[in-house]
Amino acid sequence: MSILTLSPAWRALEAHHEIMRQQSLCNLFAQDTQRFNKFSLQFNNILLDYSKHPINTQTVDLLLSLARQQDLSNAITRMFQGDKVNDTEDRAALHSALRQENSVTVDGFNVMPNIKKVLAKMDQFVTAVQQGKLRGYSGQPFTDVVNIGIGGSNLGPAMVTEALKSYRSHHSLATHFISDIDSTHLSEILQKLNPETTLFIIASKTFTTQETMINARAVQDWFLTHGGTTKDTKNHFIAVSSNPVEAEKFGIHSDNLFEFWDWVGGRYSLWSAIGLPIALAIGMSNFYLLLAGARAMDQHFTTTPLAENLPVMLGLIGIWQINFFGAQSHAILPYDPALRNLPAYLQQLEMESNGKRTDRNGNEVDYMTGAVIWGGQGISSQHSFYQLLHQGTQTISADFLMSCKSHHPANKNHKLLSLAHYFAQTEAMMRGDNGDQKNTQLTTKSSIKQVTESSLKATSPHKIIPGNRPTTSILFKQLDPKTLGALIALYEHKVFVQSVIWNINPFDQWGVELGKKLAGIILTELEESAPVTSHDASTNGLMNYFKLNQ
Repeated sequence: MSILTLSPAWRALEAHHEIMRQQSLCNLFAQDTQRFNKFSLQFNNILLDYSKHPINTQTVDLLLSLARQQDLSNAITRMFQGDKVNDTEDRAALHSALRQENSVTVDGFNVMPNIKKVLAKMDQFVTAVQQGKLRGYSGQPFTDVVNIGIGGSNLGPAMVTEALKSYRSHHSLATHFISDIDSTHLSEILQKLNPETTLFIIASKTFTTQETMINARAVQDWFLTHGGTTKDTKNHFIAVSSNPVEAEKFGIHSDNLFEFWDWVGGRYSLWSAIGLPIALAIGMSNFYLLLAGARAMDQHFTTTPLAENLPVMLGLIGIWQINFFGAQSHAILPYDPALRNLPAYLQQLEMESNGKRTDRNGNEVDYMTGAVIWGGQGISSQHSFYQLLHQGTQTISADFLMSCKSHHPANKNHKLLSLAHYFAQTEAMMRGDNGDQKNTQLTTKSSIKQVTESSLKATSPHKIIPGNRPTTSILFKQLDPKTLGALIALYEHKVFVQSVIWNINPFDQWGVELGKKLAGIILTELEESAPVTSHDASTNGLMNYFKLNQ
């Protein structure tokens, strides 16, 4: 067994779990009328309610003891002060510096002047584009921006741009995101665009990512065959990269290169120049508010006692569910349609960060490090997969997110109905139904055919909903840039909290790198005409079938 699972704090939680797993959520609420007040936290306009979990005050105390045992407070300090917490790559993890105002040092060097320099360059560029001072090669103002990236260079900007679409101004550009290397997806976007009025952003940390560079070259070819010239690319192609040499080899002019750094992981990079499509969509003033919201959550995370700290408690409740109740799956369920892309974004953030099987000391772990993250927009999903959440055989924890105020007051009734479902679903997950109430309703409403006692008895087992499903509710005043920034930072820090408890590195992704390496080898073999024999029988067979049928 590992040091963690043999530790006093872990063993105490295991013993406590034996008691709490026999408790029902309904009984816990019946026993304590102050339960909501005890197990909810508020930060600015964000309310976090974790009272619908099988916990009591002893549970929270034991979870906090685990956090202290794992030296969480010191780990938070080390990350924010620029220590090399990404030890397998010998790097700091300073995405938080991208939204800070004070000095932050990496290897004895204050990184803030460079961060401010890039922000100023973004500000100047976005203002010039939106005011029509920077134009396409024919002299027309830009109308569209296409972001070409994958993973963190795509998911973050796409999610935020969609979430804050209510903050677009009249001179905002229409934004498009290309990440899939399927030529159909590429063609569908390009056929809608005018090369004279389209701006392309190639977002790649290394500027060697295969998928991104294949798409970038395809877009460049399209531009050159639809009226643009090599000279004109200076007006239309922008690069965001930590590798200026490769960007310039591609043909990006140095004036159009926006830098970011190796201490920024891709899935944590939307706060950097990777967020350029966000700024072009909502303006730099709103982009600064996004940063301010995240900065406020950073300050809360670093200064607030653990028991009152939103990211800490969100992370610890996840530990409780994953490691003690065995929840292997966790759903993200936004009821605000603007957050429809949040599940996919958090899927990468959490699973790429904490999907590890060895601890920081290189020892294989004997405990789960993360759950499968998935989800969908709440109202639509109720008519999709909620049936399994309510009556399936496995327990799935879930986060429900919703805003109190709509950006479209005319749709007040729609908003109230969405809120009604939002509140109802977490209550239904908790309470369940023993079937009696539904049988009564069925008897009352059955006007066409009399429902006999025997038919009721036969159908009632199918209508029993066990309840006792754990949910967390996150409710906020309105989805504005500051609130969204704080929400994203909340989840970033939740991931870090859990990584500290599990003693793993959340900032590397060697599994992803293996896939890229093998793809490079296979790509060469696919380009050759000879049958493939160098892999396992399945891979050989699949590749050879493709060669015969392409």
